[in-house]
Amino acid sequence: MIDSNLPTEYTDLELMQEAREARQKAFAPYSEYAVGATVATDVGAFQGANVEISGRSTSVHAEMMAMYKAVMEGATEFYTLAVS
Repeated sequence: MIDSNLPTEYTDLELMQEAREARQKAFAPYSEYAVGATVATDVGAFQGANVEISGRSTSVHAEMMAMYKAVMEGATEFYTLAVS
């Protein structure tokens, strides 16, 4: 369930649009299945895209990429995650 009272300046629609844009940056030569994600946090919104490496265990999911970027920029509270 989405809590509409969360302290974020981003609407769900905006986050989905950001996730769709992030999907364009995916690197998926093996599955050809591009995924984009955006996470809204206490310090802003961060995009991520899946990156496939030849060994599946070393590939990075879009959600992971977005979360990694957010943490590296100092985010400590996570409100909404959009995946496209």
